[in-house]
Amino acid sequence: MHIAQQSWEADIMIMGKTIQQISRGDSASFTKTVSEADVYLYAGVTGDLNPAHINEVYAAGTFFKTRIAHGMLTAGFVSAVLGMQLPGPGTIYLGQSLRFLAPVRIGDTITAVAEVIDIDEAKNRILLKTTCTNQDGVVVLEGEATVSPPKTPRSA
Repeated sequence: MHIAQQSWEADIMIMGKTIQQISRGDSASFTKTVSEADVYLYAGVTGDLNPAHINEVYAAGTFFKTRIAHGMLTAGFVSAVLGMQLPGPGTIYLGQSLRFLAPVRIGDTITAVAEVIDIDEAKNRILLKTTCTNQDGVVVLEGEATVSPPKTPRSA
């Protein structure tokens, strides 16, 4: 006897906004306080063990006078906005330009914002302005992201 298996994945799949559901000016944000654990975990996962990030004695002698978070850790907060909110789950990240403008220190609270600045419906592409700001309102990162939002699921 054969029992048909139902695909539970299809029943619980969450999809982000399609290009038809997005307008210029739409925005979303993600806020996180950077912890020492975040910095060490990022260093371990990526292999970026630069002492400016993980060695306080070394970092005390640098321009910043203390450890700073990896720039790409901060950029990852932009990815969280794009992949989870705007457009959201199912989004394909195609490109990102970045400018690191100020250091992010352990204990800083960073807010990443993505704002839609252009839509190319024919190519299913969205251009977003991306910014990360600290708790004092200082812009620490800025750039632009290109993404392909999820398409409307086809009926089975």
